[in-house]
This record gives sequence, C-alpha cells and structure tokens, in this order.
Amino acid sequence: MQDPRIDALARVLVEHSCQLEKGDRVLIEAFDLPDEALVCQLVRRAAERGAVPLVSWKNNRVLRALYQSSTKEGLEQIGRLERQRMEEMDAYIGIRGAANTSELSDVPDEQHELVRECWWKPVHIDERVPNTRWVVLRYPTPSMAQSARMSTEAFEEFYFNVCTADYAEMARRQEPLKQRMEQTDRVKIVGPGTELEFSIKNIPVIPCNGGRNIPDGEVFTAPVRDSMNGHLTYNTPSLYQGTVFDGIRFEFENGKIVNATCSNAPEKLNAVLDSDEGARYIGEWSMGCNNHIRQPMLDTLFDEKIGGSFHLTPGNAYDTADNGNRSQVHWDLVCIQTPEFGGGEIWFDGELVRKDGQFLPDDLKPLNDVI
Repeated sequence: MQDPRIDALARVLVEHSCQLEKGDRVLIEAFDLPDEALVCQLVRRAAERGAVPLVSWKNNRVLRALYQSSTKEGLEQIGRLERQRMEEMDAYIGIRGAANTSELSDVPDEQHELVRECWWKPVHIDERVPNTRWVVLRYPTPSMAQSARMSTEAFEEFYFNVCTADYAEMARRQEPLKQRMEQTDRVKIVGPGTELEFSIKNIPVIPCNGGRNIPDGEVFTAPVRDSMNGHLTYNTPSLYQGTVFDGIRFEFENGKIVNATCSNAPEKLNAVLDSDEGARYIGEWSMGCNNHIRQPMLDTLFDEKIGGSFHLTPGNAYDTADNGNRSQVHWDLVCIQTPEFGGGEIWFDGELVRKDGQFLPDDLKPLNDVI
C-alpha cells in the first residue's frame, strides 16, 4: 500500500519544485535510500506529466571505495561522463539517505579535494546549478532521527510535515524581507563571539520557498566580496565530507578569512579553506525562516532553514546572487540566534530588524509564525 505522504512529497517535487512539463528530461539521483518507494513515485508522477525520467541509484559504501581508490584521471573521466549526462537534462531531483552519516569520514582530505575538483564542481556547480531546474532533499532514515534526537516514527511525521509545507504562503511572507534586503547596503551581525559587518549593496536577493531545497525557508544574497570585516563564531555543528566540525570561528579582513579555528579538527577545516583562493571568501549570506525547524540535526538542508538562524557560506557564489566569488567549495555554516542558542541581533543600515531570532518590523513579523 502506497504511503500517501510519499505521494504528497513526490507531487511537491515534480509539480512545484521542478515544474515538469511534457518532454522535460529529469534525472532522479538517489543516494543510500532505505527503499525505492519515493523514486518509483517520482518516476510515475514525471511520466504522467509527459516528462522523461532517468534514474541513478548510488550507494555511499561504493562511493567511499571510489573516492579512496580513484586517481585524478579516473575521477576526471567520471566527471566528464556525468557532466555529459547532466548537459542533456532539463531538471534534476537529488535525494540523499544515510545509513551511516560518517561513511566518508576516513577518505583522505586530498582525495576529497580531487572529488570536488574533478567530479562535483564540473557536474553540479558548473552545469547542474546554472542550467537545470533542480531540487535536492534528504530522506528520513533512523540515523537522521537519531541526529535529531527523535524516535524514527516521530521524525518521519516531522519530516513529511516540514517537507510538504505551504510554500506559496511562505513565498508571500518572504517578499517584504526580499524588498528590504534589496534596499540595504550595510549589514551588522552581533552575538556571542560575533561582531561582523559587510555590504550587500546591489547584490540580487533570492527568496527560497520550495524551488531548490526541500525543506525550504530562507532568503539569500551574497556579501560584496571584499566588504566583510570582524569575527564570527558558529554555534551549530556541521557535517562536511564525513567529519563533524564544531565551534568554528572565522576572522575576516576585507572579505577574506584570515584566521579559522574550530574545537575539534582545525587542520581539516583549514585544508578545506585552502582548496582554492575563493574558499576563503564568502559566497552566500542567508536568513533562515522556517519555524517548523527549531533544533539542529547535523543536516545542512534542515539546519540552514532553522527559524531565527542565518548561514554564511565560504566558497562559491550562486549565479543568481553573484558577488564574483568562485570556488569548488560551497559550505553552508549555520549560526542560530534564538534565546536558547545565546541570542543575537541583525541590523540593516542602522535599523535593528531581528533580535534573538524574532523579526521586529511589522512587515516582517509574519515570518515569526509557523507556516
């Protein structure tokens, strides 16, 4: 018997996120899913709309063996083949499960860097992101429930409620924030271990409401590349390339991260930031506004949407909100400013717009509610 929640999620992905139409070629790429139900339903829904579904089914243990063993030549060959396939797609749906969230933790840093350079960047940053209608999401697994400190059943209920939110209403409520950010020059952020200033003048502002990430709920732009000065302490752990980084702190001078520390893996942190010149500059700044999500769970697609949070991203800027920064890295790191996490303030051109995770201006107050 088909779970109606699976069908509701498939409809969101096919009809709202990718807006599939007759003749569209869509790549459905699945990683470590516990079963095939969602992929099968996506194939059916895409075909019903006259689209052409293609499926790629991947396993993280197999990917670990490839990452550990492949030469640069081998990874470049994979990258060329997968990019050729991506070039023929009109849309992309990427679904990641995780039987073991630490499966890639013992892949050497230099191999991770080769994968980013030869495979991830040409396929996803250079081709998929700018040239397809794409959406990415996680899939509920017991390991995700454990990270969220919830039972498997309770987490599944939470997951489907969050992922099938009223994204049209979310878009309506985000519009005043978009307009304010478009009119802003200077941004100031203060909080525990944080005092930071930068400009977002003349950088496009993009509201996100189910079109690229599921779950969704953020409004992003990018800082003027050389404008950031001060220091920032992130209070949310981040799982990146199989390693959990905690207590990350950056110091900025004229846009560049000149000092980077963390509580557990500073050498690995700096190895990521030394991947290329752009990795030490910020490619995205975003305010999270999905109030269904209140606690971090070591999953970026959820954590970066937390109501009352922001994320500041070392690495590549998106073409849609471009500050000119280019990198093989795009690492969304999250800071939560609700009272439970120490609070904090965000100022636009001298006006306090959010305090302790709550928007203060009347036109922004609807973003404080659960949508």
